[in-house]
Parts: sequence; structure tokens; C-alpha cells
Amino acid sequence: MTIDERMLRRLWPQGDSRVAGLLAGIAAQSEAVFARYGINTPLLVAHVMAQISHECGAGRDVVENLNYTAGRMMQVWPSRFPTMASAQPYAGNPPALANKVYNGRMGNRSGSDDGWNFRGRGASQTTGREGYERLARATGLDVVANPDLVLDPKYFLLCGVADFVNCGCLPFAEADDIVNVTRRLNGGTIGLAQRKAWLAKWRAALDAVPSVTSPPVVITSPPLAPDAPAVPQPRLAKFIAAILAAIGRN
Repeated sequence: MTIDERMLRRLWPQGDSRVAGLLAGIAAQSEAVFARYGINTPLLVAHVMAQISHECGAGRDVVENLNYTAGRMMQVWPSRFPTMASAQPYAGNPPALANKVYNGRMGNRSGSDDGWNFRGRGASQTTGREGYERLARATGLDVVANPDLVLDPKYFLLCGVADFVNCGCLPFAEADDIVNVTRRLNGGTIGLAQRKAWLAKWRAALDAVPSVTSPPVVITSPPLAPDAPAVPQPRLAKFIAAILAAIGRN
């Protein structure tokens, strides 16, 4: 199974806006990545690409945006920021906010920059030191030392599919169960309606790809061996040969 670059550009029209060459990289790597992880039917490709399309905003949101206002922080993390005064020091300060809300969980060390260093990135928005360590084991890429590797066009799809499989999504994708695919990848059902819409788009796009048919097989007779008996000539050919022989004798 492969992803055609033209199809991807139709579905992700701004897909190269954050990472140059992203769409070409996804298309070029798709066959090898899908083969590696057993993504071998249009249904499975559609589920993988639907989740990735939602998680990374079709290539527009490949890195988590943590540039929040104080008011928005109070809405998103009400227990951490119960008052405007508690949120204000982190407003417009993404590294400080990431460390505040992410450290001490997901494998991130307290009092470190892990929250910022391992914020959401890539096709599946890998988040947290544990998530990056798991991804490193699955892919062989040192994304712990260099988290931005998940944004490299050569590895973007690989990392996204590895997360999809590691989270246990594959059996639910095979059953065409998008609710549980989403739960396994997301931890909940956030954005389920949008994920369903993406699944419909990808299924339609993949269904429209013409099936590849083999060219007609032409069967030819093998050449005769030097000592093989001659094949009898048709009756007309024999008649002509006899006339020519008679003329030659005269």
C-alpha cells in the first residue's frame, strides 16, 4: 500500500506550510512504512491517515502550540490555574507553561525542561518522555536526544504509524471501530466527529484509486530445438512449394 502524493496534496493542501517537503516525504516513505507495520489494506490505511490527519491538523499543527492567554489556561487547566493571578506568569511563555503542566507525569522529571522538550510533536503528537522513549524503541530513532526527528519528512509517517501500532489501534482499525481506535491513540474521544470526517475522506479517496490489473499474458511457443521435427506446413504452402519446384526443374 502506498499514499499517492497528488492525493495527499488534495487532502492536505497546506501540508508543507510548517515542514518543507513533508508531503513528498510521506508519499515516498509510505510503501516501506506500511509494509513494516502490516498496514496492508485500504481500510487500515484510511484509519491510520484519518487519525494522523486530525492529530497534526493535516500538516498545519505538527508541534503543540502552548502560547496561551491566562484566561484560556484557566479554561483548559482549571485545577492548575484557578485564578487569573495563578495563570498570568505563564501567559505567552510556552516553555514555562509546558514544564508547569507536563512535568511530574508521562515520564517527565520534575524541575526539568522535559515538559517543553517532550511536548506534542509529529504525526500523532507524541507527548512526554515516556512517549518519546517508546517511540525510540519502536523505530530505532534517537528521538529522546533529538525530539525534532519526528518532524523530519523521512521519519514523519514512520513515527506516526509506530505510535498508532504501539497504542494498540490496529485490531480496532481492522474491525473498522473508529471509536476505540481514537480511545487507544488519544486516551479519550476528543475530536471524534472530525476523525470520522477524515476517515470518510480517506476511504473515498482510496476507493477512487483504480485497481491495478496485470497486462494480458501473451503465450508464445518456444523455439524448436535444432533436431526437432519440422512442423507440417499448411496445405496451401505445400502447393505453392510444389509449383516453385516444378518451375525450377524446367
